[in-house]
Amino acid sequence: MEKKSNLTKILFIIYLIALVWIILFKLSIPFTDMGNLRSINLIPFKESLIVNGNLQIDEILMNIVIFMPLGIYMSMLFKNHTFKKKLLFVFLISFVLEVSQFILGVGASDITDIITNVLGGILGIILYNILLSLFKDSKKINKFINVIATIGATAMLILLLVLVLANI
Repeated sequence: MEKKSNLTKILFIIYLIALVWIILFKLSIPFTDMGNLRSINLIPFKESLIVNGNLQIDEILMNIVIFMPLGIYMSMLFKNHTFKKKLLFVFLISFVLEVSQFILGVGASDITDIITNVLGGILGIILYNILLSLFKDSKKINKFINVIATIGATAMLILLLVLVLANI
């Protein structure tokens, strides 16, 4: 059981690194190829998500999808924590990333992103709980999730390697 817990922790760290790479560095290689964008939007679902009068649903959905694994990992790693504590952690990660974007000048800090990120985390927690109620065996569920996460982490590392090699 300790091995699986360690694997989950390692995969969680890889996920957090990927999250920072996606949100702060916009998947760019080299990392220095970023503009000096500093803006804050405190009105949910306004301005930054509206292009040519249309709401950019794809960005909203992407934020939700990117943060679902955080909710899943919270459920795997902090089984004894309440839903509120898991949710608080998801919120804090999202908030720190949004503030970091502003401080580093690498993106627009947006309340909508925080809302959709937290929604993604909530859906991840709910998904894990649904799997748990269906299969009643957290060890098997965690093993299944770790297999999928290992495949995803490997694919991400290969992508990173390809991007790095393409810029040499």
